Amino acid sequence: MSAGSSEGHVAVGSAWRVWLLGARPATLVAAVGPVLVGTAVGVREGGTVRWWPFLAALLAAVLIQIGTNYANDLFDYLKGADRPDRVGPTRITARGLVTVAAMRRAVVLTFAAATAIGLSLVWVGGWPILVIGVASIAAGLLYTAGPWPLGYVGLGDAFVFLFFGFVAVTGSAYLQSGTFSWLASIAAVPIGALITAILVVNNLRDLATDRLAGKRTLAVRIGDRATRWEYALLIGIAYFVPPVLWLMGESERMVLLPWLTVPLAARLVRIVLSGASGTALNAVLRRTGQLQLLFACLFAIGLLV
Repeated sequence: MSAGSSEGHVAVGSAWRVWLLGARPATLVAAVGPVLVGTAVGVREGGTVRWWPFLAALLAAVLIQIGTNYANDLFDYLKGADRPDRVGPTRITARGLVTVAAMRRAVVLTFAAATAIGLSLVWVGGWPILVIGVASIAAGLLYTAGPWPLGYVGLGDAFVFLFFGFVAVTGSAYLQSGTFSWLASIAAVPIGALITAILVVNNLRDLATDRLAGKRTLAVRIGDRATRWEYALLIGIAYFVPPVLWLMGESERMVLLPWLTVPLAARLVRIVLSGASGTALNAVLRRTGQLQLLFACLFAIGLLV
């Protein structure tokens, strides 16, 4: 949720560029992959594509991710977590590119837009989609807001896995098929694992500054070495699921398509385990996001065939 990359610096007068920087475009792939895979499972089980629920779910997911990024930018600044020695991407509130009041409005407006689109999905999917939508927005806010922010007490990894994996994938599948299936739950595991890996790189990069700021992420709690192995474990879990589905006879051999990305995954794991740190991890973070999206596209195709 709080993942980022080195998007660079912008001039204060370039308003739209400032807000784009705050939205952190490199992280938005995390909103796309779960919808693609969930929709593929739902179409497989329902037989046809319901285009409006697919497109609306995709747009709502992206807006929730942007709203979450804006909220993280705001509340990390208010809590003093964005220190001058931070090596991550530019935080627009901390840099003074936007005011606190303007960022508060941006958070409200972005989540309001996601809610408006989500209401049309409630019409399609009923109360389960309402629960999913409310819970997703609440998690986006509570990641850095409130007296017990999830990202500050070491629960960020678990909630990212839950919401970007199980909630997003099974919810997208439900919008297509009208049912919650075990196949959607299993398909959610590799996507949740890869998106959590994005967060792990983010927290690994910021481990030292987060510790100084009192931000007790899981990386701060378990330390540098264990966090690197957590990344490797999450990547390994993602590639374990497709062959399991194939061997169980639940999917054809095409479900193994994501394995085409193994060389990229292995390269990233090697970099992380080798001890890369600081700004060097920004490239790893960006490429992990790209890996997740490519894996999700191939996985979705494999599930549909």
